[in-house]
Amino acid sequence: MALKIAFTASEAPLAQTARAALISRYGEAPEAEADIIVALGGDGFMLQTLHRTQALPAPVYGMNRGTVGFLMNEYNEADLMARLEAAAETTINPLAMTATCTDGTVHEALAINEVSVLRMGPQAAKLKITVDGRLRMEELVCDGALVATPAGSTAYNYSAHGPILPIGSDVLALTAIAPFRPRRWRGALLPKSAMVEIEVSEPEKRPVMADADSNSFLNVATVQIRSEPNITHHILFDPEHGLEERLIREQFV
Repeated sequence: MALKIAFTASEAPLAQTARAALISRYGEAPEAEADIIVALGGDGFMLQTLHRTQALPAPVYGMNRGTVGFLMNEYNEADLMARLEAAAETTINPLAMTATCTDGTVHEALAINEVSVLRMGPQAAKLKITVDGRLRMEELVCDGALVATPAGSTAYNYSAHGPILPIGSDVLALTAIAPFRPRRWRGALLPKSAMVEIEVSEPEKRPVMADADSNSFLNVATVQIRSEPNITHHILFDPEHGLEERLIREQFV
């Protein structure tokens, strides 16, 4: 029985052209009825698709019609059915963020890659870090800090000199962004079950924002971050280009 495929694409002309060509060649099913959802774009669009379709049973197979494409497979119109049948599945859990703003409002969001806490103005942020209810750092003076999943460890985390995490590891990376004090602090590896709380010192003088996969909230006072085991995303990769292989390969570039 032929696979039922739903095609979704970013607004980029290259992605829209690819979607039209693939639908013409393979047909299309509604996302709710599809066996597999094929996402055409870059990593940003892949994250949007995973968030948008998280309640659906179909896994997502990305093909790169964007810029970076770390979460995407190579684009090729030929033999798509065979590639989908041979694809290996990777499952990941997102982070859950609860951000409380200085005006008392509370915002919740999910992040597949990372949750970032970032300075909004010219002055460095002053952050207090607690892990599982225990104060671990009284004051971190920095441009910001982030908590990254293994899947997101090669994104912003890696640019901030954080570690690349094996995709199957039950750990999170806590990474400082341009730390000033302690100057040489390079972050920490935390168990996946950890609850991280970041408290902003002097939030009026040194305003800070929180971001979860491009969902941003301004003027935060505290941010709580934890893994969400009750939500699982299913991503498909060509066997020779799986996420585990990409994470390893990235460390030898």
